Amino acid sequence: MRTQLTNYIARLFAGDLSAFGGPATDEAVAGHIRAEQMSLVLGYSVGIMLANACNAAVLAVALRHSPDWAFALGWTVVVAGAAIAFGLQSHLSRRITKPQFVSRRAMHRLVRNAFMLGAAWGIVPVAFFANASTGGQLVITCLCSGMLAGGALAFATIPIAAIAFTTPIFIGIAICLGQDGDPAYVLMAVLVVVYGTVLLRAVFVNSFVFARRVIRQIEADRTVRQDPLTQLPNRVAFNETLDGALKRLALSGEEFAVLLLDLDRFKEVNDRFGHPGGDEFLVQVASRLQRCTRAAEHVARIGGDEFALVMANLVRPEDALGIAERFVAAFTEPFLIEGCEISGETSVGIVLAPRDGNTPLDIMKNADAALYRAKKAGPGTVCFFEEADDKASRDRKALQTDLAGAVARDELFLVFQPFLDLGENRITGFEALLRWQHPSRGLVPPSEFIPIAEETGLIHEIGEWVIRRACATLADWPENIRVAVNFSAAQFHNTGVLQTIVQALADAKVAPHRLEIEITESMLLSKYGSAASILNALLELGATVALDDFGTGFSSLTYLRKLPFSRIKIDQSFIRDMLVQPDCAAIVKSVISLARDLNIDVVAEGVETADQLEYLRQISCDEVQGYLIGRPVSAVGVQALLNSKKLRAIFAA
Repeated sequence: MRTQLTNYIARLFAGDLSAFGGPATDEAVAGHIRAEQMSLVLGYSVGIMLANACNAAVLAVALRHSPDWAFALGWTVVVAGAAIAFGLQSHLSRRITKPQFVSRRAMHRLVRNAFMLGAAWGIVPVAFFANASTGGQLVITCLCSGMLAGGALAFATIPIAAIAFTTPIFIGIAICLGQDGDPAYVLMAVLVVVYGTVLLRAVFVNSFVFARRVIRQIEADRTVRQDPLTQLPNRVAFNETLDGALKRLALSGEEFAVLLLDLDRFKEVNDRFGHPGGDEFLVQVASRLQRCTRAAEHVARIGGDEFALVMANLVRPEDALGIAERFVAAFTEPFLIEGCEISGETSVGIVLAPRDGNTPLDIMKNADAALYRAKKAGPGTVCFFEEADDKASRDRKALQTDLAGAVARDELFLVFQPFLDLGENRITGFEALLRWQHPSRGLVPPSEFIPIAEETGLIHEIGEWVIRRACATLADWPENIRVAVNFSAAQFHNTGVLQTIVQALADAKVAPHRLEIEITESMLLSKYGSAASILNALLELGATVALDDFGTGFSSLTYLRKLPFSRIKIDQSFIRDMLVQPDCAAIVKSVISLARDLNIDVVAEGVETADQLEYLRQISCDEVQGYLIGRPVSAVGVQALLNSKKLRAIFAA
């Protein structure tokens, strides 16, 4: 009962006409009706607000000889100023394309503002009528009656807003008339009640007619703007949304993004199950994609297996990337077609307006280019478009072009940083770190070229090269030495990554247990679904899996429980401060204790001093890594490092 009452009140103050016995609608249609209602209110608001300002000025003039004139003047300044400011804001809003959806919260604000304005006018008869002259009283009566009529006009399609506006004025008049026993005032009260009843009845009748008209229009629009199979907006609706976003960009500078995606295995589904199966696949895909978006935004089906989204009011490019990653993650779970589980995949191209274009043609052309690169890079890849005539983008594009041929030109190489086992006092392995020696730029930092590789899909080719080179190098090392290779999130969406690892191990004739795959905790935040199956397959193969940068994410314990990690690496930020910050020391000890209970080894990263090393020995850390143990060295330097007397001295300390 309480929940029903809460829902009723929420619908009531959101302008939902079903709360008054009007037509019932779902939230999507209700949001569209609210958009139409809001548009009408904004259309009237400029004139209504000017009338408010003028009426306030008239009241001040009419009360210039009243004892309450100073109070009336202050009231006039506040109300007139607020009315002018709101009128200007409404005028600017009217210049921007009308929204297709308005939230309940926006309607709540409108009802609140209507009440505040009505309350301001409700003060007038209570505060000024008694001390006003006969002429002043006549002016007050006319102004209040006029505001009642104006409010009914302005909120003619929103009964709750009309009630919120007129009720304070009615109450104010009732208080005023009740202070005097004059029969004339009683007659005036009767007239006001009749007047208000007629106005509100007209508001209800008009709002119901208006809502039904909008619903009929929505139903008619659906036949033109809705895809009949998936019930998503079609290309016509998408083009209108894009035009609206471009208009808002021109008028208010509101930036937006366009995400374009298509299905990588749609043809296979059609070939296997025929068109009915393909249609069912599209319906399921549409449902998943729509759940990934914000409430007021809708994915559109603009082609056979091509979908697009206009993401309005873009604050950061990362927001668009987040939605794109949700789209990719939506394909993690298999689709059920005619009782069979089918894997689906998608790639996404993203353009940012106005950076990547300010016309529909430029935006869609660039989105196609971004999507093409994403598909070329492999299923599950997300690519941003890069603007060629921007200097920074040109430089990035040139770096991308150079990176595309870096493997073929033998410009990439690996360096190796050792792990020290504190129990056995020996080096047990090395982490392979990628470097790029550019012919003209010199040594390019990984922080510059790895993101480019991930965005463009080059990470798959480079990642395969790293795995093969690391395994080939490992073949020359002692049998009790392992190599750890970092994996990018994008690589876990490449179905061939497992085969690449198996082939690299076979070619190098290296036992799988000597290869360790490192993934970051932040990667799992968005890639958890697809990571689990691959990580389990690696474990079955015999390889080990390490969770890097442990403690810097948000759900570490969940991952430790559900995913097959052999080793976790405590982030160097904790190791660096553990001797001076008690909380860092507590975290390090707790992680080591937890890992021991879970039968997982622990590596401490970033060990740079002998004191840090000694402390980690005392709390039974399994392995350490850092500049104290050794800086990254080439493959040639690995053997020298293994035979280093200096290191043996450190180990024995």
